[in-house]
Order: sequence, then C-alpha cells, then structure tokens
Amino acid sequence: MPRLSICADCRREVLWTVTDAGKRLAVDPEPTPDGNTAVHRDGTGTRRSRRPSEELPLMGWERLHMPHVATCPGRLRVPAPARPAVLPPGVSDLSAYRRRRS
Repeated sequence: MPRLSICADCRREVLWTVTDAGKRLAVDPEPTPDGNTAVHRDGTGTRRSRRPSEELPLMGWERLHMPHVATCPGRLRVPAPARPAVLPPGVSDLSAYRRRRS
C-alpha cells in the first residue's frame, strides 16, 4: 500500500511522484482510464511519473493516474481578491503610483 499525503487545499489523499524532469507531481491515488500520467515504482521504491506519448506508450508496469491539480475541488474555487478593500492603518496603496510610472 503506498504512503499517501493529504492535499492542503481539499484534504483529499494524494500520491506524490517524481517526473522525468525531477519535479514532484501529486496524482490521485486511484488509477483511472481517463488519466494522462503514467505512474510506476522504480528500483529504489520511488514513484515515477511521465506523460505517455506515441513514441513511448504506456508500458505494462505503469498505471494511468490523473494529476491531482486537475481534480482538486480546492483549486476550482474563485480566487480571493488580490488586496483587501480597506487597508489597515499605516499601509499605503501604491497601485495608483505604479500605474502612473508605467
């Protein structure tokens, strides 16, 4: 059973992998035929992920997973405003100054 982590945005379980470029990628833990990321475990036990292609299709030891960022309900929320409507005392709004300078 793989060790799972919890997504900070939606509190769902995710499986962390390492891509071919050496970056970390969170995927949904259950394989799905709709997935677009091939996941396998290498000789050291590290979960590796890559994008299957025409040149290198899905291998027998790989399973298709969906990247968690594509299914995370916490990421689908409308983002909060960039700055509060009322600034705290002692804080200056520099947006007008920056617009004049550009």
